[in-house]
Amino acid sequence: MNTSRDWEKPIRRLELLMRLKSFPVAFKLFEDRQEISKIPFIRRMNHKSTLCQLINMVRNFDWTVGAELDDFMSVVCPSIIGLTDIPDYMKDGTFRSIVWTKSRADAKKYEAEIPRLPSGKYTAVAMAPLVYNPFDPDIVLIYANPAQMMLLINSLQFENYEVMQFYCVGESSCSDAIARCYLKANPALSIPCYGERRYGHAQDDEMVMAIPAEMMDKALNGMEALYKRGIRYPISYAGAESDVAHAFPAAYGAEDMINKLRGNDNRLLLGVTGSIATGKTTVAGMLEELGVRTIDFDVLSRVVVEPDKPAWQDIVAFFGEQILAEDRSLDRTKLREIVFQDLEKKKKLESFQHPRIFEEFIKQVEQYAGEDPNVIIQAVVPLLIEVNMQSLFHNILMVYASEDEQKKRLMKRDGASEEMAMNMIRSQVSVDEKKGYCDLVIDNSGSPEQTRKQVEKLWQKLKKIQRERKGSVE
Repeated sequence: MNTSRDWEKPIRRLELLMRLKSFPVAFKLFEDRQEISKIPFIRRMNHKSTLCQLINMVRNFDWTVGAELDDFMSVVCPSIIGLTDIPDYMKDGTFRSIVWTKSRADAKKYEAEIPRLPSGKYTAVAMAPLVYNPFDPDIVLIYANPAQMMLLINSLQFENYEVMQFYCVGESSCSDAIARCYLKANPALSIPCYGERRYGHAQDDEMVMAIPAEMMDKALNGMEALYKRGIRYPISYAGAESDVAHAFPAAYGAEDMINKLRGNDNRLLLGVTGSIATGKTTVAGMLEELGVRTIDFDVLSRVVVEPDKPAWQDIVAFFGEQILAEDRSLDRTKLREIVFQDLEKKKKLESFQHPRIFEEFIKQVEQYAGEDPNVIIQAVVPLLIEVNMQSLFHNILMVYASEDEQKKRLMKRDGASEEMAMNMIRSQVSVDEKKGYCDLVIDNSGSPEQTRKQVEKLWQKLKKIQRERKGSVE
């Protein structure tokens, strides 16, 4: 059966990031029952089964399975996915009251609350490990523990946030994941029910989420972004009885530092950021010509790693003397090749540099503000968003260029190959994501003259912002 995309790479990455124990399940309903016979390696049971048994065969046996109405042990399972309706003795509560409720009235209410797909549209179902590209799935089922599910929820909420509602009808809770996902076209999370644990072997700590197939990229992209910010599974413990201040992101305990940097005078702190090779330095130079004082974090990053300084000592101790040039300075090309291919090593390098850079930054801000209480200071910080420095500045400027323009500049400036250039670009937070944090934007894709016109307008806007701030303070 032909498929519209290759799922292997994104699903393997998702499995790695979540540390999943079982395969994400591709789930598809068919209007024509003959279609499932076209699926490679499909298995049909020679006995009647339950839906949860079939799911377990996929996620733990590595099987591709298919079923029609007559393959199910009872109408309970196929009625949830629209292969049939339920009979009157179920609708009136008789069936459900035998075990699950005190009265038939409760059971009738119970039955009415179970979400089901409308009967008559579908005639067959197929499931398979999504990583093998068996068919284009309607939805994807993921089984994981609560901590893993929390990470998945955070990933789905990372962009275009929506609160996730949780449902559990009780028994037949597969309806809460599968049917709700189909009916609402949104991710649906639930607790596997007693039957799924007894017959489908769902484990004590497992939950299930159904995700529309078209939202899987959103989940993975959010998870990748959170990973870069240190939000990962397994979740490391900070210690219930320990002082955990060091384990919190800086924004949680940085009020004093933020107030100190912003000051009580009329200084204006502008954070300037953008992805690699977008022209941040060019724009900063134009602003400097108009009167803005500049603190360049690229310059600071070189100062703090000069030979024998503390950051230099830490870096050499971790990476070895192989990353040194003949004059004992860091060979930045060698170091870059190492860290851009390994996120963990990249974060380690940043942990050596960033605290020292920040100390130098504070010194320069205090110096410039001491010389002029009405100063406008721009801090050019390539990784401003990645290291969560947004709260330090009154305003944030995003300098961007098209990805193709970035690639050309990197290849020309650094002599990078096209592959290396693209790896460098895509290792950083995307332009679209960064824009969400920035209230000022300059497009540096065009000519210097076009950029300068934008900068001059920005300069007037910054002075207006500063005047309005002064008026509000007074």
